[in-house]
Amino acid sequence: MTQTILITGASSGLGEEMARQLAARGYDLALCARRLDRLEALRDEIAAAHPARRVEVRALDVTDDDQVFSVFQAFRADFGTLDRIVVNAGIGKGAPLGTGRYDANRETAMTNFVAVLAQAEAATEILRDQGHGHLVLVSSMAAMRGLPKAQTTYAATKAGVTSLGQGLQADLYGTPIKVTLLHPGYIVSGMNVVDGKLPRLMATTEDGVRAMVDAIEKEKREACVPPWPWTPLSFVLRHAPLSMVRRMV
Repeated sequence: MTQTILITGASSGLGEEMARQLAARGYDLALCARRLDRLEALRDEIAAAHPARRVEVRALDVTDDDQVFSVFQAFRADFGTLDRIVVNAGIGKGAPLGTGRYDANRETAMTNFVAVLAQAEAATEILRDQGHGHLVLVSSMAAMRGLPKAQTTYAATKAGVTSLGQGLQADLYGTPIKVTLLHPGYIVSGMNVVDGKLPRLMATTEDGVRAMVDAIEKEKREACVPPWPWTPLSFVLRHAPLSMVRRMV
């Protein structure tokens, strides 16, 4: 039986590429993001490449709590069952604290943590009612350690996402509901490649997302993606002295 996967933030970046790769692996898709026109274009692209796949799209601003719950429930009504829900939407804004850009840091906190809380709440409500399913939270390697400069708030929000997911794993342990935490490292698109070469430590969007999709299908509890070099670097990030961490950002 074909499984259905809901992906938030599916109109660009990692979410968009996840939709392509999951469709190629035989999943039906429920895609949502703010930019409905881009979702519709992605739906048409997938339909042309994989005519057997069903793709439903809806506009969603994840910072609108009521809309999060209504859109998730509408997708469930469309398909009957949501087998996997990938909470992916997020932003990368931020500024050093105390430099007059609280607006950017607050927007990052609201989108990357409070909105993730709403999505996790809406998703887990559906999965509990179904009695089964798989929730995937996209965190970041930045969750491993508090970071300086413009990354301070971003890293804090991702640490919050990781803690939220770990709490859900403990709460749902032994049930048919699984929770996966993904920690992507540096993943870029092909347009950022110069002279056919990737910047150091960066993976293409395709390769990075392939590692994410592999971890999702294996229902790993936590995964640093791509595994190399990010699995060993996770230890470095956790234990490096502050002087080194400051130079890394």
